[in-house]
Amino acid sequence: MTDARQIPHAFLIEQFADFLALERGASPNTVAAYRRDLAHLVEYLATRRIHAPAGASSPVLRDFIFHLKDLGLAATSIRRHISAVRTYFRFLVGEGHVVRDPSERLTSPKRWRTLPAVLTVEEVARLVGAPNTDDPLAWRDRAILEFGYATGARVSEITGVALKDILFDEGLVRIFGKGSKERIVPVGRRALGAVALYSREIRPRLEKGKGQGRLFLNARGTPLSRVGAWGIIRRCAKTAGITKRVTPHTLRHTFATHLL
Repeated sequence: MTDARQIPHAFLIEQFADFLALERGASPNTVAAYRRDLAHLVEYLATRRIHAPAGASSPVLRDFIFHLKDLGLAATSIRRHISAVRTYFRFLVGEGHVVRDPSERLTSPKRWRTLPAVLTVEEVARLVGAPNTDDPLAWRDRAILEFGYATGARVSEITGVALKDILFDEGLVRIFGKGSKERIVPVGRRALGAVALYSREIRPRLEKGKGQGRLFLNARGTPLSRVGAWGIIRRCAKTAGITKRVTPHTLRHTFATHLL
């Protein structure tokens, strides 16, 4: 058996694409769809510092599927991703690249029944205090956490907010949700202060003319992606020692619960 720890995903996905086209007779559109879905997997695994199939355990793949759900993908899209992942790993087992198939027990969205975790007020405080402010980007991370908890915004809405959408004098933010529907949401004083500090002190350092007016930017000066925001929240939860599974939707659910 080849050592899958030494073979990067890109090479194996190319082999898999050839297998689909030549041996299964899949259409170019089908092969392209598999490539896109597996590219999402590879992007997620990179946030877990997993760069080859051997590191993709069953719990990691399960987290990937929950990650897709947190990003707001439809159940049909998630089921397609599951199918692509299962087919890919069956191929890897058949070719001798991995010994066991970690995708065997991936659960279809229609069977999910668990509610998102809810953080306590004390856990929220630990979470937003987790970024190490010796690092300038930590002020951005804290602003994201405070903003997400204060507004209950979806991760796609957080990353989609433009700097001009923050109405600092009124303490409001203009958010564009699904279907580009606009809503005006109040921002708490603490969250507004965190966003103001980041906007004034940190964002100008990141802006390199590629920010497209977005509020939250990555280290390269381009708009922060949903995957990037997800990674920040996950990393801060780990730093804070929170054992619950914390995702962008956790902040949204916690916001709604604390309003009750």
